Amino acid sequence: MTSFIIKPAHLRCVVRTRWLLNQLCSDRSYVTEGDSKALKIYTKTGDKGFSSTFTGERRPKEDHIFEALGNTDELSSAIGLAREFCLDKGHTFTYQLDKIQCILQDVGSNVATPRSSARDSHIKRTKFIAQPIVDLETWIDKFSEELPPLTNFILPSGGKSSAALHLARTVCRRAERSVAPIVRSGEADPDVAKFLNRLSDYLFTVARYAAMKESNEEKIYKRSE
Repeated sequence: MTSFIIKPAHLRCVVRTRWLLNQLCSDRSYVTEGDSKALKIYTKTGDKGFSSTFTGERRPKEDHIFEALGNTDELSSAIGLAREFCLDKGHTFTYQLDKIQCILQDVGSNVATPRSSARDSHIKRTKFIAQPIVDLETWIDKFSEELPPLTNFILPSGGKSSAALHLARTVCRRAERSVAPIVRSGEADPDVAKFLNRLSDYLFTVARYAAMKESNEEKIYKRSE
């Protein structure tokens, strides 16, 4: 019999994801007849171009809330792809990428809970704490101690792991830009924007670290003549 172990951080991510899915889609029917645990992939409730926030509001799918959620989801996918390249190369920091993907679920639940329509119970369940920002800063400082000083502009390069992490960094910047106005309007926790800002710095740093560990040369910017 095959067995496996789920680490606490991974279990939290799985539970959080399942909870968020159920909460955001509370007005949808995910239950198949005779099985209260089965979730249907398609619900048809968004066929008219509207979707629901965690607070129950129906908004157009192009609403800034869903734009931010989509960018955050894309960011997690980009990090997941980069993680696969990093695993192939045996990098020891992949557990950090696992944790970050879980935290991005928390970012999404916070953004999906606009404060203007949230009840206290909503806010309590989706509050975003500052500890992940501290963790990112700690990791950045640790990697930076081993990296050569940055004296030139670095182009996305340095092997597949590094290039994929750079790509995730650019997606992170877009996610940050879409979350910023939501935070400024008071609809999301300020630490959500701070986390994304610090995450892009982390992804840049760890991309350089991956290139160094793989002994791959980083491409230096040179002005075209």
